[in-house]
Amino acid sequence: MHHLLAGSAFPFLLLATFAISAAPVGAPGFNNETLRYSINWSSGLSLGEANLHATLLKPAQEAERRHLEFDLDAAVPGYAVSDRYRSDASSDFCSAEFQRTTTHGKKKTDEKTTFDAQSGTATRQTVGGGKSELKSPTCGKDALAYLYFVRRELSQGRIPQPQTVFFGAAYEVRVEFAGTQKIRIGEAQVDADRMTASVKGSASDISFEVFFLKDAARTPALVRVPLALGMFSMELVK
Repeated sequence: MHHLLAGSAFPFLLLATFAISAAPVGAPGFNNETLRYSINWSSGLSLGEANLHATLLKPAQEAERRHLEFDLDAAVPGYAVSDRYRSDASSDFCSAEFQRTTTHGKKKTDEKTTFDAQSGTATRQTVGGGKSELKSPTCGKDALAYLYFVRRELSQGRIPQPQTVFFGAAYEVRVEFAGTQKIRIGEAQVDADRMTASVKGSASDISFEVFFLKDAARTPALVRVPLALGMFSMELVK
């Protein structure tokens, strides 16, 4: 179970980026948005929680930029997971810098990816470790910047095409609409759009599903990842 839990955070970040859109409305600003999630095992056992936060910054004499955060804390007996992700991006969700600090049991990761639009590179550097360069589009996107970019696109009636997303390594993401159905959020039954998705990397190929509310912000409400030991979920807390 330990390695399954440790590998679950990145799918959650990407799962929360897809949905079929309703009619276009004004683009959501995502300013000071905070979303809370409960992380659960198939038995209903709560493993922990996650928080997603976005802030729009307007510094003097500089262009607007977005600061995005994702924090996850979960555990099973004898094994804890603590993830901290930070993204700084332009108002159009082009990444400038992405920081990832994680603790999975005894394994710790502390790294930063810096994006250079002019050279088309994403430079990944581990604290106290190595450094590598990856090819990146002019508007390269880390996982958090991509999440909010896709939510904005969906609110405008556009479904993004498959593209590369950076989360340390580069991943290719593809999604398909799988219908609308009711899900439970707290004590209420609400309509949500169900998407099936796949994330492919050099050493991974993961499939999962995500449900998005039909609100203006296309809020990610429920994520389900089927694992060998059962269904692993992240559920919006209202």
